[in-house]
Amino acid sequence: MRKIKINIGQPYPLGASVREAGINFSMVNGSDKECGIIFYRKGVEQKERIFFDQKHRIGNICCVLVEGITAQDCEYNFFIGDEVFVDPYAKKIVGNEKWRSGEFERPLLRGGFDFGAFDWEETAPLHIPYHESIMYCLNVRSFTRHSSSKVKQKGTFEGLVEKIPYLRDLGINSVELMPAYEFEECEWDNTDYNTKRQIAYQVNHIDEALPSDEEPPKAKRLNCWGYKNAFYFAPKASYAASGSPCEAFRRMVRELHKNGIEVIMQFYFPDFIQQGYILEIIKHWILEYQIDGVHLKGSRLPVTLVATEPLLANTKIMCEDFYLHEIYPNEVKPRNKVLGYYRDDYMYDMRKYLKGDQDMLKSFQYHMRNNNAKCGVINYITNYYGFTLNDLVSYEKKHNEPNGEHNTDGTNYNFSWNCGAEGPSRKKAIRQLRHKQMKNALSFLFTAQGTPLLFAGDEFGNSQDGNNNCYCQDNETGWVDWRGLSRNQDLFTYAKDLISFRKNHNILHLNERLTTLDQYHLGYPDLSYHGEEAWKAQLENYNRHIGIMYCGKNNHNSDGDYIYIAYNMHWNPHRFALPSIANHKWTSLLSTEESSIIFDEAKNMEYVEIAPRSVSILTGKKLSEEEIKQKAAMQIKNVTSVSGKASKQAKNKK
Repeated sequence: MRKIKINIGQPYPLGASVREAGINFSMVNGSDKECGIIFYRKGVEQKERIFFDQKHRIGNICCVLVEGITAQDCEYNFFIGDEVFVDPYAKKIVGNEKWRSGEFERPLLRGGFDFGAFDWEETAPLHIPYHESIMYCLNVRSFTRHSSSKVKQKGTFEGLVEKIPYLRDLGINSVELMPAYEFEECEWDNTDYNTKRQIAYQVNHIDEALPSDEEPPKAKRLNCWGYKNAFYFAPKASYAASGSPCEAFRRMVRELHKNGIEVIMQFYFPDFIQQGYILEIIKHWILEYQIDGVHLKGSRLPVTLVATEPLLANTKIMCEDFYLHEIYPNEVKPRNKVLGYYRDDYMYDMRKYLKGDQDMLKSFQYHMRNNNAKCGVINYITNYYGFTLNDLVSYEKKHNEPNGEHNTDGTNYNFSWNCGAEGPSRKKAIRQLRHKQMKNALSFLFTAQGTPLLFAGDEFGNSQDGNNNCYCQDNETGWVDWRGLSRNQDLFTYAKDLISFRKNHNILHLNERLTTLDQYHLGYPDLSYHGEEAWKAQLENYNRHIGIMYCGKNNHNSDGDYIYIAYNMHWNPHRFALPSIANHKWTSLLSTEESSIIFDEAKNMEYVEIAPRSVSILTGKKLSEEEIKQKAAMQIKNVTSVSGKASKQAKNKK
């Protein structure tokens, strides 16, 4: 065993960093107490302590360069006085490699090292613009943990890699991961202990502060989601089947990038987390793991600091709100649109329209065209908090009793409709209506401007049995049940067709706002609204149906691209008059229920009959030369007929 030698270290970066001469350790100590490092050598029971003295201190930072140890042979913790804690900058956490359940004593966690070189194989972040993104939100564990997932490494980063062909087939090009950094899944039954941890972190910028003589707490439940204080620099060890979380996470990112899929990381920060620390965390994941973006969650976030960091100029940054006047002063327009609004407005308004609430058409209009010159706009109808899409149309009240909180947890504002029965139903009419309502919701999502985000499993009707807060359900309630893929194959196919349709029509996902003017010089506005009469929407508060026509450039040539979408969330059918488009005819492409197109020869007008609570998508098909001649002849015939009638009426009057 080599003899340890202590040298003056460097204050930055904080934490432990491997150098050619040894390992540099740097920590914050805002007190006058003695502090230092505890080494846990692999295979050796005895622990070794190194104390920082005054010459190792710069301001409130203590730092040393240690020779005689290697990253492969040891783990470490820091201490201040009697308190031992895990380095909040640790790149790897040792001791939490196995996903835990049930009651047990708290494990001894240590800091580890990320020392392995990795071959990225010339992959890099993809920089997919918001308007071209199809996002998919998932929890790494619950996504593949169910036996029906058919993956070899269930509930892991490797399991997600096994599902890449599925994601590609569906049409996804961006995955948003719920917390995949290291967190303790056990919720400890000791409030005093948790309070001490928070205070210690706030004062000393440390984590896991615990007096050595205090009895370890017992686990009372699992937190499967990880929205809590965490070890933000380290990938979650229990999500790595290989035993090497850093490598497993990099391999996952590399394989997703190879397949044209971005990786967005969610980060939740409690209020006491320091803002400079948050920026360091994000920079670390961008540099070390080549992720494509971050979704920041919390009530006290350094949004402007992150948004103006030069290193993140091409990184997607999603949040509920931004101070745009600070980020882009003097009406400066960003070169790249990297900020993204991630708000619930779309979700709640679309849910209300879906179930047929009154006075929702104007809100529906707004959300379907909403775009922002400086920010992306993320649209979703469901997310990890709240009902799944299946439960949204099957339950009117949350059913969170299994969570052990007397059904008091989770939101009470779901804006859901059970279609006539609470929970599973044997009635065919109810099941059919629910199925159609799920298709309607998917139609809203993928025909709106902005960036659609699908919650994992919604594309085949995954259910959580009415539980709208599955944070502690590490079981078949909280896991994605892939058997739904065969049970609801037509729903999956419809979602897949919608995504393909969206990608093939630029007018449905523009980077700029629609103008309601003829910006493409095709003789029609890029966006127009219709009803039972063409060019005339009926927006009275009691109406629940509207037709939207889009006119843009075809993806493949300079011809016009015509799309008409009829939305009817009324419980009665409605007939929509279709605008006449030169040398084209309307054809039905997708529908949540069969719709019929009727041609009125007398008026040379087309109509579409839309069933109750359904959506129909029509496209303009170019007429052949023969069809154009026939249409012209019919128009002449109609004009002659009208003229003859007028002449006859005039004679009769005489």
